[in-house]
Order: sequence, then structure tokens, then C-alpha cells
Amino acid sequence: MTSNLVIRRATVEDAAIIARHRVAMFTDMGIVPTDALASRLLELSTAVLRVELGKESYVGWFALDGTAEVIAGAGIYFMPQLPRISEDGIDVVSSSMPVVQNVYTEPAWRKRGVARALMLKLMQWADEHSLDRLVLHASEEGRPLYASLGFSATREMSWPRRKGKLA
Repeated sequence: MTSNLVIRRATVEDAAIIARHRVAMFTDMGIVPTDALASRLLELSTAVLRVELGKESYVGWFALDGTAEVIAGAGIYFMPQLPRISEDGIDVVSSSMPVVQNVYTEPAWRKRGVARALMLKLMQWADEHSLDRLVLHASEEGRPLYASLGFSATREMSWPRRKGKLA
């Protein structure tokens, strides 16, 4: 990892950077099939992130290199959810579910510990704010990092709706 790495909190003014990372992340994963969809995702994500950052229902951090250029980012979105049993099994939690999102590192900075540093900062913040858990959807590339940080696979499944094809 670079010794000049600085981590700072994202602000409302950073919404476009987070949105750009979001589009790049999904593009890298092969989920964005056209430039038109990438453009639309960027536009809508920027608008929504401005609102969510302002309400602090999305909190994020950036890693910057020695020249103050943003080289990576990560955030937590507090997704509304019904009451649930706490992770330790001793209480009922009625707060929103903290979901790690938009973990992205610029290609030239990958495999240098930048995402790990961001995740550790994010996890420290979660601990300081007494969050009972963090959840995330990991790409294949990200799974080893998250596993090394103590994240484990869950029971989640997904049903991709296909018109006219119900079981």
C-alpha cells in the first residue's frame, strides 16, 4: 500500500464520484451491457446519492493518493427493513440494514491494500456507531478480501424475473 494514502469522508458534493465508481464497478462485473445504460445509471445514481448523502442514509469514504486524487471508495447504505433479530441473537433491531456498497478501486491501484484500508475504516465507523452487522454483495474478485476481514457467506438467494416463465 502507498504510504501517502489518505482516507476521507465523502460529502454531498462527491455524489458524482461515487456514481462513477458505481458504474465502473458494475461495468467491470459485466452487468452494464451498453453505454446508454451506463449513462442512465450514472445520471440516476448521482441524483439519488446526492439525496442519500444529504440525509446520511448513505455514508462513504474515499482513499486519495499523495496528490489528493480519489483512487477508491466505499460506502454504507442504510436500507429500510422490518425488525430483525440482532446478529448476536439477544435483541431485536428495528433500524435500517447497513449494506456495504460501491467498493471500487481504480484499476492502477488494485492489489495494493487500498480497498482493505477503506473497509477497515468503514468497519471501524460501524463499530463506533454500534451497528450490529454489515452485509454486502461481493464480486468474485472481492470475496477473498471480505473473507479475510471476517465476512461470511449468508443464505441469500435471488430470483431474476423472466416474463412469462413462472415455476
